[in-house]
Amino acid sequence: MKIKKIKKEYPRFISSSLNFDFGFQNSKFGIIYTLYSDNLNLIQVGFAENNKIIENKLLKSDFILLDKKRGKEQDFILLMKTLNELDINISSKLNFRYSNTLIRHLSTLGWPVGRSLYKQRKIKKELSFA
Repeated sequence: MKIKKIKKEYPRFISSSLNFDFGFQNSKFGIIYTLYSDNLNLIQVGFAENNKIIENKLLKSDFILLDKKRGKEQDFILLMKTLNELDINISSKLNFRYSNTLIRHLSTLGWPVGRSLYKQRKIKKELSFA
């Protein structure tokens, strides 16, 4: 009877010099915001490095500020790619035609939309005792 010897070899991890840099490490912090125009029925989303840029934009246009929060430029880029995947059309200058679906998507994605146009549904559960 022949006995087979089993070689015990363990896989070795080889370090690689591949760089998986998608440009997000250098993403700057700033303010992500949402603007709304009642006359044009448009929503505008954007990224600004500081509050002065948003204030200047508001003075030059007929948009009102719905909400803003601190965020990264990366958040804005990911939002635009996600909305593109959801087949939401962008008009000129990062404007979107207002719809409840758009506001719901923005809210779900964590984008600041405020509470004036979009009110989240609160589901209340009732407990009944038999």
